[in-house]
Amino acid sequence: MHEEKISIKELFNLTVIVSALGYFVDIYDLILFGIVRIPSLKAIGVNGADLVTVGVFLLNMQMAGMLIGGIFWGILGDKKGRLSVLFGSILIYSIANFANAFVHTTEQYAALRFIAGFGLAGELGAAITLVSEVMRKETRGYGAAIVASIGVSGAIFAAVIGEYFDWTIAYIIGGIIGFLLLILRIKMSESGMFHSVKQTETKRGDFLALFTSFKRLKRYFNSIAIGFPIWFVVGVLITFSPEFAKELGYTEAIIAGRAIMFTYTGLIFGDFISGFVSQILRSRKKVVLIFIIATTALVVVYTIFPGKSAFYFYTLCVLLGFSIGYWAVFTTIASEQFGTNLRATVTTTVPNFVRGAVVPITLGFTFFRGIFHSMTSAALAVGIIVLVISLFALFHLKETFGDDLNFLEDI
Repeated sequence: MHEEKISIKELFNLTVIVSALGYFVDIYDLILFGIVRIPSLKAIGVNGADLVTVGVFLLNMQMAGMLIGGIFWGILGDKKGRLSVLFGSILIYSIANFANAFVHTTEQYAALRFIAGFGLAGELGAAITLVSEVMRKETRGYGAAIVASIGVSGAIFAAVIGEYFDWTIAYIIGGIIGFLLLILRIKMSESGMFHSVKQTETKRGDFLALFTSFKRLKRYFNSIAIGFPIWFVVGVLITFSPEFAKELGYTEAIIAGRAIMFTYTGLIFGDFISGFVSQILRSRKKVVLIFIIATTALVVVYTIFPGKSAFYFYTLCVLLGFSIGYWAVFTTIASEQFGTNLRATVTTTVPNFVRGAVVPITLGFTFFRGIFHSMTSAALAVGIIVLVISLFALFHLKETFGDDLNFLEDI
């Protein structure tokens, strides 16, 4: 087996590290809201059943911002450059994060969650696009693995900050980190591939072009679908972990915040290892297949073979987190599937549409729960559907490891 040599300098260059830190702040903010939701809402006068109702509303506002922002930043990245997104997105969500510490009404909170979501939507896609284009084709998977694994650790940081600091301080910290990172980004350089395409008359950043060709649409949908299991696990099995534990007969209470923290701990290692193994196997698809199979096995264990103790449950959370830790490879696959004139648009919208897929997934979960009158059976039914779709999508994507990314889409 041929192994590509890579130096420490190449692996930890400025583009990779600053992109990774940007994703760290991205994940910090995404997770922070869930952690400080109750104390922050109580502080502005929301209580009782409204804590859930208003919390869901704010989460939906953030998700709406991410879906709209994903399209906006993706188009901007292909039209104006990858760096324009990295500067604009972090500036917007850092301001929103900082301002979030000073809200007094639900309306203010909702507006800032939308703005924060809009800004956050551009971070990962632009980072992976830039890293994929500046690193050598034989070694770019390493860069994506570092970006994702360091980035996901932002969830652990959010859990710690959220537990030991007041919610206002937690938001201020997120804003300050973002502003500091913005200064670091001044020294970053634009992708040479984008510079080359910019000199031509080639049409760039045409989001609708993804839907005007069946082959391109199929490629786009399959790139999204292979990520469905990730948000099925996070959005259903982990989000509602206390309720699942109770139904499954665990003798110890399960705390959602800890379940999230342990899951993201597993994700850190999964992202790091999946990226490096894809380099060793010289295949993105094989790694995703391995991880989806592992996820399938663990979903079965979670729903059919429960334990009794909290230790057993949290161990499952770590393992589930590890099994869905192919986020780095997943986003790299999306980036590698499309030409330079559509790459940022695809790589930015794909992860945000996967995050948005939690809406139909949870709706499906609710539907099956009404039929089976069991959370566990409903989760297993939705999980089977999601996992089958992801496997079908994976088999219909081409292997892109080592492909030259200096090509264009005919739009």
